[in-house]
Amino acid sequence: LVSVPACCSARYNLALLAFFGFFLLYALRVNLSVALVDMVEPNTSLAKNTTSNVCPEHSSTINVPRNTTGEKYSWDADTQGWILGSFFYGYIITQIPGGYLASKIGGKLLLGFGIFGTSVFTLLTPLAANLGVGYLIAVRALEGLGEGVTFPAMHSMWSSWAPPLERSKLLSISYAGAQLGTVVSLPLSGLICYYMNWVYVFYIFGALGVLWFFFWMWLVSDTPETHRSISLAEREYILSSLKDQLSTQKSVPWRPMLESLPLWAIVVAHFSYNWTFYTLLTLLPTYMKEILRFDAQENRVLSALPYFGCWLCIIVSGQIADYLREKQNLSTVCVRKCFTLIGMIGPAVFLVAAGFIGCNYTLAVAFVTISTTLGGFCTSGYSINHLDIAPSYAGILLGITNSFATIPGMVGPVIAKDLTHNNTVGEWQTVFYIAASINLFGAIFFALFASGEVQDWAVSGYHLHRN
Repeated sequence: LVSVPACCSARYNLALLAFFGFFLLYALRVNLSVALVDMVEPNTSLAKNTTSNVCPEHSSTINVPRNTTGEKYSWDADTQGWILGSFFYGYIITQIPGGYLASKIGGKLLLGFGIFGTSVFTLLTPLAANLGVGYLIAVRALEGLGEGVTFPAMHSMWSSWAPPLERSKLLSISYAGAQLGTVVSLPLSGLICYYMNWVYVFYIFGALGVLWFFFWMWLVSDTPETHRSISLAEREYILSSLKDQLSTQKSVPWRPMLESLPLWAIVVAHFSYNWTFYTLLTLLPTYMKEILRFDAQENRVLSALPYFGCWLCIIVSGQIADYLREKQNLSTVCVRKCFTLIGMIGPAVFLVAAGFIGCNYTLAVAFVTISTTLGGFCTSGYSINHLDIAPSYAGILLGITNSFATIPGMVGPVIAKDLTHNNTVGEWQTVFYIAASINLFGAIFFALFASGEVQDWAVSGYHLHRN
């Protein structure tokens, strides 16, 4: 098997376009949490959130004249919670159908229209907000429906595009876009709100998403066989590397799939990791503002810092993982388990530490950043393990694990908000404790039960060939 150079190859072009797709997807997902601050009348949320006086003020706030032309709405804290959570209610519904559909019609159309739909609804957000809170919640839930199909669709495409020994590299490039989207859109949305008006947050990102869609439809194809400009050598290389791994049967082996312990190992790890991830994603700005007393400008940059670290870590660890498997001959399962352990126990340790250093701002920010950065190892751990155990059904498997992993997005932040009514350091320590112990449990469960081999039920006529 002669490896085909990566530069300008069709598979790396796919990874790059997917990278931009997931970049926009996450930008569209997190922009509301920034814009919401500007959409709400200042006095409505003040009554509920008292800034704790545990830590002294230390921000040198510079008052720059800011644009205040955007509409303001009087939504209380509970309503805001519903608006932010509504996304996940749509998101959880389309995970498994998304994986199933991708295996039937291919990932290209599904992913393309998923992002296109999300972008269109983002463009409609300011209009929906004007019509009333119900419309806004509906539009966000519809965005969730659109985004729900994207990860299963991408996994499904990689099952036909990624040679086994390049899986970690290719997938880490494409999914790292999500982290970078978070990094760029948090401060950028803040700046747009600050100097223009919050409606432009939705217009700018929505328009970029529509633009991406045209490039995607034009340049990408579902399989190497149908690609317009792929070189003969590359097509041969990809197809021959996957020939024993794919199933040709048309029906999905639901029962053996759901009875498979390696699949449940991924479910538990995915759920646990996302608990910490979503709790931090939604509440880090609050923690920075209420406990550590950073002002809004600093807050946006500092809230984005951990995700920048995570993005770097995903790209680098993807390269390392494939190097270990290819050059050092480490087994796939060994690499997946080690990377998952580092990516879940590391964050747990530093998260608990962050709760314990009181008002040492530099250390607090450093610990939260290290915690989120180490989480990047999981992308080459449990995150792409679906493709190791069942390439043909990777989209469906991801749909299953991501459905479970969406629950923390709906429950985690609600529980955390409930635990931090008075915003004391002690309350936040509890939040960090819970996240850390869930992480620890997930890591151990995965280390015990994960597998790196293609499972029997995932290959058609498996027994016929062996006898």
